[in-house]
Amino acid sequence: MRCEGRAVAAGLLAELPWRGADDSTERGAEAVVSVDQRLGTEMFDRLQRSGMPFGPSLIDRETQSVGFFLGSESRETFTFYLEAETASPPEFRYLGENCAVVVPGPIPLSDDRYQWFRALAKRPEANPLRPVALATALVASAELLARIDRFDEQYPTPYSAVAALPDEADS
Repeated sequence: MRCEGRAVAAGLLAELPWRGADDSTERGAEAVVSVDQRLGTEMFDRLQRSGMPFGPSLIDRETQSVGFFLGSESRETFTFYLEAETASPPEFRYLGENCAVVVPGPIPLSDDRYQWFRALAKRPEANPLRPVALATALVASAELLARIDRFDEQYPTPYSAVAALPDEADS
């Protein structure tokens, strides 16, 4: 997933704005929020398990990034709610106008570089809650991963967790 220029690889090239299957272009249909694979996988899980609205999403195994499709008019809404959630948002890329995204083909293979997390069955319908849900999941997932990383640093062994408990005499 990148801006400016075409990505050349297996899969279907979806230029943004939307490039349909018949190679016709409809202006202003889609954009993609791209994050690193670890964060994107957590976001996908959070969105799916919570039942929050989100559209198609894909993974690029070579660059280890995950992309979430949004409507092209979503940038301001996404940014507004992202900034409302946190003063220091996690790293992401917003791919919109003049960008290209390689999407998986219709018959996925297990070793394909590009794979769907949630397939694009038809042109996604506009839902004003999609950018809000994505911004919320981005911040929540980044915070959860940061806490897990702190846990691993703070308690590298079971002994370190037990040693951190207060003594019974202190109670």
